[in-house]
Amino acid sequence: MLKLATATAVAVALAPMALAGTEYPLTLTSCGHRVTIDKAPERVVSVGQSTTEILYLLGLADKVAGTALWINPVLPEFAETDAKVERLADNAPSFESVLGKNPDLVVTAYEWMIGPQGAVGTREMFDDSRIPSWVMPTECVGKDNTQSMDGARTVMFDPDLVYQGIAELARIFDVEERGAQVIADLKAREAAAVDKAGALNLPDDVTAVFWYSSADIEIDPYVAGAYGVPGWMLSTLGVRNIVDSAEEWPTVGWETIASANPSFIVAAEMNRRRFPADDIAVKRDFLTSDPVAREMDAVKNDRIVTIEANAMDPSVRSIYALEALAQALAGFGLK
Repeated sequence: MLKLATATAVAVALAPMALAGTEYPLTLTSCGHRVTIDKAPERVVSVGQSTTEILYLLGLADKVAGTALWINPVLPEFAETDAKVERLADNAPSFESVLGKNPDLVVTAYEWMIGPQGAVGTREMFDDSRIPSWVMPTECVGKDNTQSMDGARTVMFDPDLVYQGIAELARIFDVEERGAQVIADLKAREAAAVDKAGALNLPDDVTAVFWYSSADIEIDPYVAGAYGVPGWMLSTLGVRNIVDSAEEWPTVGWETIASANPSFIVAAEMNRRRFPADDIAVKRDFLTSDPVAREMDAVKNDRIVTIEANAMDPSVRSIYALEALAQALAGFGLK
């Protein structure tokens, strides 16, 4: 089975652009919530791997007072940096532990962490503590989070929302030139991946399914809906997702998946062990031993791709995974 490599550090190809510095106080609207930043933050708590890695890419590691909610190991180029930052929790930290770091800003990738029913707290709780809270725009633009924790997208994910999030964080911390460099590199990598897949001239009947996990290995798995990050990856590369649900991670039976007979399968790898199927080894064993799953062409022909689970959520890793999927497609021989 094919293992996708983690991306290396950002290589900046463009000269820095001259941008005016941030003027404070800075007022933003974050997921419908008004946020005012009085000065460039000196201590930030990041609840979510994707926001933490963006802060590191922006050269702001010395401002990160604590992190939480990790699914995969940090990007290798930041392993030494991350080891010096306190991890408040692998999953949801308590409100008290976040306040205990005396942050002047809290950021997250998820409203189910900081939002109306936030596991950490609500926006109002942080407002009452005089701590501004910021949520990635990927979490609320074109997305309805009122019906489930994962939410449902009303339109397909757009990577411009990741770029918007990077730009906003860069503006908040007055490092806009660095933000522009990071965004330019990611956009160039995205375009190169699209060109690589386009050169393959894939037939119209190439299909795929993304398997995130399963509450129990014997029951219907959580797979990627049509409009989330995986759906965007497939659509961008000219591949049809066999799942057409607007939910981020609906459950679909293996009989239905096998009947659709996807050309290849993308399986999530993660450190989390909430469910047995979080383990990629368990996924692989199931696919090759289950009497229904093992009959799919993707399994018989070893067209199974492993990517980090964090890349299936909006993040810089989504762009890295797009690159890796384009590379994988080139090796599948799908003519």
